[in-house]
Amino acid sequence: MPTTVLPTLHVSRHDIRNQALITLSGEIDLDTAPLVRATLERCLHDGIRAIDVDLTDVTFCDCSGLNAFLYASLRTAGAGGYLRLHYPSPAVERLFAITGSGSLFLSLPNPLAGSVPAPQQPSPFHETGDPLAAPALALSGGAVW
Repeated sequence: MPTTVLPTLHVSRHDIRNQALITLSGEIDLDTAPLVRATLERCLHDGIRAIDVDLTDVTFCDCSGLNAFLYASLRTAGAGGYLRLHYPSPAVERLFAITGSGSLFLSLPNPLAGSVPAPQQPSPFHETGDPLAAPALALSGGAVW
């Protein structure tokens, strides 16, 4: 009998004042999207109103993951905050392109319009020089919701 390997998702959270950096690594699908949703919801519960999510190491994301980000974005905006997605992997970029949802999360160039992303203010994680957070946000071009 073949062995079934369940997708895995690793989540880390780093807070500075009322801001959080969430780093996701692995696959976001029907099985792991509840973890994404709970992590982002926990930020709001803890008083975090500025949430940055690093997607560099996300190898797969389906509509369940997209729904988790949409839900978190609405909830965060409703609480007076924002959710920004940074450095989407090609898999995540493709999902956003297929669904047309990239403009909700990302400042990506639009190949049809020939636009370029707007300059982004550095995150407070970048300013701290924290060796755990700085590499994830040191590259410019993060996304803005």
